[in-house]
Amino acid sequence: MANRDETSTMNSSAPSNALTTRVDPTSARFEANMRFLADLMSQVRNEEEKIREGGGSKAIESQHAKGRLTARERLELLIDPETFFELGLYAAHGMYEEWGGAPAAGVITGLARIHTRLVMIIGNDATVKAGAFFPMTSKKVIRAQNIAIENRIPTIYLVDSAGVFLPLQEDVFPDTDDFGRVFRNNAVMSAMGIPQIAAIMGMCVAGGGYLPVMCDHLLMTDGSGLFLAGPALVQAAIGQKISADELGGAGMHSAISGTIDFREANDEACIARIRSIVEKWGYRRLSPWDRKKPVEPELAAEEIYGIYDSSPARPYDMKEILARVLDGSRFDEYKPEYGKTLLCGYGRIGGFAVGIVANQKLHAQQIDHEGHKRIEFGGVIYTESAEKAARFIMDCNQNLIPLIFFHDVNGFMVGRDAEWSGIIKAGAKMVNAVSNSVVPKITVIVGGSFGAGHYAMCGKAYDPRFVFAWPTARYAVMSGDSAAGTLVEIKVKQLERGGKQLTEEEKKALYESVKNTYDEQTDPRYGAARLWIDKIIDPIETRDAIAQALEAAALNPDVPEFKVGVLQT
Repeated sequence: MANRDETSTMNSSAPSNALTTRVDPTSARFEANMRFLADLMSQVRNEEEKIREGGGSKAIESQHAKGRLTARERLELLIDPETFFELGLYAAHGMYEEWGGAPAAGVITGLARIHTRLVMIIGNDATVKAGAFFPMTSKKVIRAQNIAIENRIPTIYLVDSAGVFLPLQEDVFPDTDDFGRVFRNNAVMSAMGIPQIAAIMGMCVAGGGYLPVMCDHLLMTDGSGLFLAGPALVQAAIGQKISADELGGAGMHSAISGTIDFREANDEACIARIRSIVEKWGYRRLSPWDRKKPVEPELAAEEIYGIYDSSPARPYDMKEILARVLDGSRFDEYKPEYGKTLLCGYGRIGGFAVGIVANQKLHAQQIDHEGHKRIEFGGVIYTESAEKAARFIMDCNQNLIPLIFFHDVNGFMVGRDAEWSGIIKAGAKMVNAVSNSVVPKITVIVGGSFGAGHYAMCGKAYDPRFVFAWPTARYAVMSGDSAAGTLVEIKVKQLERGGKQLTEEEKKALYESVKNTYDEQTDPRYGAARLWIDKIIDPIETRDAIAQALEAAALNPDVPEFKVGVLQT
């Protein structure tokens, strides 16, 4: 990476924790990186706009013909302007193509503000298969509820759903992360004191009827329906003929069954009522995380486009990224001369005090216990870096400091020297500390997130409150090149045992085929489609995304006692 004039960056009067920069924004490498990432981000934005169209123009017209707003039109009326932080947009992306697809899994989820109060929104998109629940729809709703549970976020459901998508019922109905878990979560959230409001603005049938009825407040618009069985099924089951409105309309549930709290004429009136209810909520005790007035970074976030480089041949300095994310570009680095392939240290983001654990991509020189010098490869976790991170993570828990993990990790070091140094033991210590952390953990996947390195850096299985990814992220057991080489070698040996010899051209074609498939599966959009990632973010918006997550985490005042159990020493 070309250097700027070093005399201008090495200001002797600068605070000792101020991160400086050596980036040259006029260099060819910087400009090439910027073009690559800008093009990739443009592709993601175009895809997102297409997903937001839901079922398309005809389905939107059909919704309007019923006198109803679309889910996104309802959302726009409900929330304070420009406060929606959408989560799970890519859910079901590229899935269910045989059924015509399910954009965003047919449900909109995300954080927003209503009269400045932070809430979770879960809204069925009736333009997608009448808002029916696909397998990923259930998982997306449950993920939103779990975020609300972990962070004690009041939740608002905008209900307009035909219920389970019957052709796929076996994958929607019975398991612990399927449809029934939604209602279980309703009950648990209510018992925890997390406010829930449900507004029925369309159909709400069969088992789905339990969701709104299990919430604290229930609203319903005229022309909507709430029943365990619709008129056709009632006639088939018991021979009774009855209209939908008489069976389960807003008038009946308001005056006869007493099920709903508020009967509203239309979507607009219903949304106005929700806002009126929320505006009167009291305020709960906030969590103990320290926060001061936010200070913008000293360096421009736009330069991240030119700094990040995915090529192993051109390692970048993760501190340059942190300098454009942290408040005032200030970073108190922890043990800076030890375990250099992992950066640990303290800073602030959006005013919140945070502990940073980030993979350093620059190669580093290390001196071992016998005085021998060696080069450590950037993005690889060595024994010293794992031990340092484990200790740092425990310190953050001891001192009530939320943890932010920045991934660009190839995995743990392998080989004789690594094994003899106790790499497995050190890695286990780091995994233990991450697993038992009680402070909020937020994960940002910048580049590669491979193998056990993904676990140690607080991958999805380690309960981060939120998982964000840049469009440059790669998410798998190993990189595409490594995986393709391994899988092709196995395949070639299988064929040779069967008496078939492959030419070099055939081996190359097999390698490319395997690599393309593997690369597709490591793409962050593939992971986001399966909810391994909550949101693909523009790298420039990394600071804002983390600040949003910390705002949500601040709603939960409960911090369990920190215990790590038996540590390998």
